[in-house]
Amino acid sequence: MRARDLIKVPGAAAAAAMLLCAAQAQAQTQFQGQVPRPGQAASEPGRPREAARVILVDRIVAVVGKEVVTQSELADRRDFAERQLRRQGTPLPERAQLERQILDRLVIDKAQLQLARDSGIRVEELQLDKALERIAENNNLSLTGFRQMLERDGVAFDRFRDEVRQQIQMQRLREREVDDRIEVTDAEIDQFLTDAKSDGSARTEYNVAHVLVRLPEQASPEQIETARKKIDRARAEAVAGGDFAKVAASYSDAPDALQGGAMGWRAEDRMPELFAKAVQGMKAGEISSVLRSPGGFHLVKLVERRGAAQEAQVQQTRARHILVRTNEVTSENEARRRLTDLRERIVTGGADFAELARLHSADGSASRGGDLDWLLPGDTVPDFERAMDALKPGDISQPVKSPFGFHLIQVQERRAAGLTVERKRMQARQTIKERKSEEAYQEWLRQLRDRTYVEMRLEDK
Repeated sequence: MRARDLIKVPGAAAAAAMLLCAAQAQAQTQFQGQVPRPGQAASEPGRPREAARVILVDRIVAVVGKEVVTQSELADRRDFAERQLRRQGTPLPERAQLERQILDRLVIDKAQLQLARDSGIRVEELQLDKALERIAENNNLSLTGFRQMLERDGVAFDRFRDEVRQQIQMQRLREREVDDRIEVTDAEIDQFLTDAKSDGSARTEYNVAHVLVRLPEQASPEQIETARKKIDRARAEAVAGGDFAKVAASYSDAPDALQGGAMGWRAEDRMPELFAKAVQGMKAGEISSVLRSPGGFHLVKLVERRGAAQEAQVQQTRARHILVRTNEVTSENEARRRLTDLRERIVTGGADFAELARLHSADGSASRGGDLDWLLPGDTVPDFERAMDALKPGDISQPVKSPFGFHLIQVQERRAAGLTVERKRMQARQTIKERKSEEAYQEWLRQLRDRTYVEMRLEDK
């Protein structure tokens, strides 16, 4: 194993720290030795030795449970973050400050990944391939073209692939540990709908950004004081006219710190309650006072607000489709060919779409001639919805790939209509769950960080 490779050791926390110290010492001295002059053998007797030379290949900057973060790993993530900030037009924080922020996020990521692996969460190669294909398609590129784009940007494709694998693992861990445990009662939905009807401000939308300075679960007075000083420095810089995105990148412990802490447009009922109360009395451009929650200290910036929306009239689409699934027997090329032939029979041969759906579709809608009834935004997977939205009534798509296989889609008609009571309750349930989930996730991250053995060594340069 190369010295810059991630070093993994078993054992309890204290033993791990000792073993890692030894590994670091070995890595730092393995290239130490005699350096012969040209033409002189290293072991030639009777010749004076050259001064020993030490080449530091890599070093450990943090111990996280059974693993470490290396200097090269931190440098790679820092370089990527700096490129990202430049593309966003965000002034770069001081490098040492940025490195500390990135190291804190690497620690949290590694803690999550260790728990995911220990819990048996794996990502199959086929699933990873499909995820990469979807990312490429979202960038309007083939997978080959996307790989070339990454390499032009200095990002090794294998490393990007591993990053995607880790993101999927962490998302599945969050779903299992947090999202799947969130419960929303009918009483909560009733109260939500009552409040929304009586209070128009609940539908006012706010474009907000934030900074979070996280606190341990049972923080000591000294830890609270340190965190308070950090958030005070962040607020002083922001209020003095500093770029808020730079402040977030420099100080925030939130996952969106490198995106300037941007939360985007949120209705009041889709924000944490602490933030919703703070922004009500703020003007665009203002920054809140320091807010305290069980998770730590916060700053909120109100970027912009827009008026309350009226009762939403949403576009509904009535569509039907023919689905061909891919498997060991039916390849992607075969699925495309079959659907292309069916489309040709409908468009030029006058064949009946519904009849072909009954005969050839692998979906449960086949018995209804492929009819999916009236669809609202979000009812179907994104790949299907994008293709459907691009069609005019009566049009038939080319074969469309989705996680289920390949589809022919026909739009039959469209209409604008209000939401049904059932749909309103469904949306209310989702909104409440999202708010609860985000707050629960931040609390879960804090608890995970607290119970993970962490030793920071970035100061030991």
